[in-house]
Amino acid sequence: MKVGVLENVMCDVPFEEALDFFRSSGIEMVEIGCGGTPGIEHCDPEVLLRDEGKLRKFRRAIETAGLGISALSAHGNPVHPVKYVAGKYDAVLRNAVFLAEKLGVDTICTFSGTPGAHDGDVCPNWVTSVWPYDGVAILDYQWRQKLIPYWRNFGRFAAAHGVTKIAFEMHPGFCVSNPETLLRLRENCGEFIGANFDPSHLIWHGIDCPSAIHALAGCIFHFHAKDTLVDWEEMGRNGFFDPSAVFEGTGRPFRFKIPPCGTGELYWRRMVAALRESGYDGVLSIEHEDDAVGQREGIRRSADFLHSILYVEPAARCSWKEAIRNYQREFLPDREEESR
Repeated sequence: MKVGVLENVMCDVPFEEALDFFRSSGIEMVEIGCGGTPGIEHCDPEVLLRDEGKLRKFRRAIETAGLGISALSAHGNPVHPVKYVAGKYDAVLRNAVFLAEKLGVDTICTFSGTPGAHDGDVCPNWVTSVWPYDGVAILDYQWRQKLIPYWRNFGRFAAAHGVTKIAFEMHPGFCVSNPETLLRLRENCGEFIGANFDPSHLIWHGIDCPSAIHALAGCIFHFHAKDTLVDWEEMGRNGFFDPSAVFEGTGRPFRFKIPPCGTGELYWRRMVAALRESGYDGVLSIEHEDDAVGQREGIRRSADFLHSILYVEPAARCSWKEAIRNYQREFLPDREEESR
């Protein structure tokens, strides 16, 4: 595994300066924000796709810094019930695919999106309960008529341009918000659907991340290194739904933290072990949204911590276990036969 960063966390400084800082902090890979909520401060696909000179300069800056690209990120809601809004997000995603093709990147990180409740609706509708039963009909409409057809079609388009991995951040508010819904979309659309596993949202959602990682073995394409601190007193009052709270500030049942300042070192070690056991050998991409820590300090601290818990050598069977197998062959031959 390698340590990376979602580079637009430093969108207020020149691209080359940000890259130099990342490299000096021990970061090996960058995740490029190129539209939607990640912004386009460092990477505007509409500009780079039209100007080969600027595209070469962009690529050269990353190579000169000695970094690789883990993924392109373009987050939004391409199945929004308002066609104009959906079309804008769809265009952002398609530009990300075109740019990924130019850069030789096979992974796009995004959200699944959320449709409305019915044709003619103007607001996305995230169904959180099957009671009252209206939610059952809404989910059937959203998945069969909107979500599955859109992503099947987009998957074919992406594959034609060399992008074979669409990595969804499982986020409350969107149809793909947990492992079950991600696996459902993957089953209905194809193996190009996978996870950009961001533990920070799953933690406040009440999900045990090591268990979720095991459940998604083989379809985790990317990983966001961001932690969450749950305020159990506030959570105990009203639960994790917080539509009346402000987006940032006090009064929320959770706050984003740099790892491991939300759940603790042991929890992060369990997640890294689960990733290794599940076959993931990709990037842990730092997404710094901790308001209590400075921008550069938060990135440095995150990188230092992640390096301290990552596995460096390839997984291997311990050599001393051969003695156990020899013992089994000599003293328990029947058991050896059964184990084959």
